[in-house]
Amino acid sequence: MRPGRPPAQESDGLFKTPLDRFIDMGHPLVRLADRIDWEGLETQVASCFAETGRPATPARFALGMLMLKAMHDLCDEALWERWPCDPYFQYFTGELYFQHKVPHERSGLSHWRGRLGPEVLDELIRESLRVAHATGALSGRDMAAVSVNTTVQEKAARFPTDAGLLYQALVRVGKRAQIKAGRYAHAKQFNRRNRMIRVLRTRLGRVIRDIERKIAGDDELAARFADSLAKARAIRDQVLVRRATTGGAQDLFLARPRSRVHQQGQGAGSLRVRLQGDHHHHQRTGQGRQFVLHAAALHGNPFDGHTLGRVLAATAELTGVTPKRVHVDKGYRGHRQDRAVFDAETRRDVRPPWRVYIAGRRWLQASVKAELRRRAAIEPVIGHMKTDHRMGLNQLKRRHGDRFNVKMAAVGYNLSSLLQWLENFALLLTAAWRAFLSPHPKSVPS
Repeated sequence: MRPGRPPAQESDGLFKTPLDRFIDMGHPLVRLADRIDWEGLETQVASCFAETGRPATPARFALGMLMLKAMHDLCDEALWERWPCDPYFQYFTGELYFQHKVPHERSGLSHWRGRLGPEVLDELIRESLRVAHATGALSGRDMAAVSVNTTVQEKAARFPTDAGLLYQALVRVGKRAQIKAGRYAHAKQFNRRNRMIRVLRTRLGRVIRDIERKIAGDDELAARFADSLAKARAIRDQVLVRRATTGGAQDLFLARPRSRVHQQGQGAGSLRVRLQGDHHHHQRTGQGRQFVLHAAALHGNPFDGHTLGRVLAATAELTGVTPKRVHVDKGYRGHRQDRAVFDAETRRDVRPPWRVYIAGRRWLQASVKAELRRRAAIEPVIGHMKTDHRMGLNQLKRRHGDRFNVKMAAVGYNLSSLLQWLENFALLLTAAWRAFLSPHPKSVPS
């Protein structure tokens, strides 16, 4: 059901002190919270919920917690521990009075992550850019020239050993056999390990045959079990790739189909999934810091140049400003995204509104050459997103988790840039006001 709204005043609010009475209303987090259009964001997320059922966690609280988590690089547990101790966190999430414990369940945040689609996440990026424009940290002129780059987002996942895949297909049976297979593999007793794998494979085959006998003749049940049975048969019949245990690549059949993984460490350890992420940031420094204009997860390891035109169009739709000059590195050679294309309706060649400049290009205007040298500024932006905003190692499941992690890292980076801009702007205004109020020194006669 759609998230409910908190009451305008609590039942015992008469005996409580409002938050705005004892916190600094000039704090950057407070000023940022007052500038975000929370009602507009609530309208955007309303379509993600049904009309019936139990009311979800309030949108202001859930979205505020997700933003705080991305800004301050906090896990769910650390965020829930810090919230009762920080009145500024409570004000940012819409609380009127100081709370001694979190009024909502932590599982509600996981439910919100599963419901928010790419459109809502793009709306969060758009809102961060709107606030940056309203506060003077970003202007439309700054977005005329953009830099584009891709990076790899590492994902925390378990290496797909045969025993692990068989156990994943057969959840309730074979736990002891899987534990023994891992122990035997660690002790280099491979004959005993293979025996345990055969036990798991035999039990999985029995379950498959039993399900097939019970659903025989029922088309509805056969259609419902078709996908699960196909995955189970693929795991049962697969041949162990010996090279995969020595650093090669292996396909994940059940958890992440069509994704390529590379082993690091032992067979039961974690692995790193190479996932491309596309990032745009504006070229001009402007009044504030650099801001991320667009971020997306690109599955399947595509060629950078093939995605450039589609991503630039999405950036123009997201920001409302069409970039005129796009600066990329040499990995985008052969992109063909700024050449004229024949339009069948007008029967004329139509050229895209942007020009793409590749690093190392010569014979350019001085202003364009200076912008091209500035292209490398996107590298520290990506580095900050990985180290400070939870994009270094993705802990979320499935492709939806990949997209969510990349876009929320962009939101967290933009909001943290806004916090620094608001803090520096407040310090500048305070210094100017003090200088204006201070008495001018009298001139000393010579």
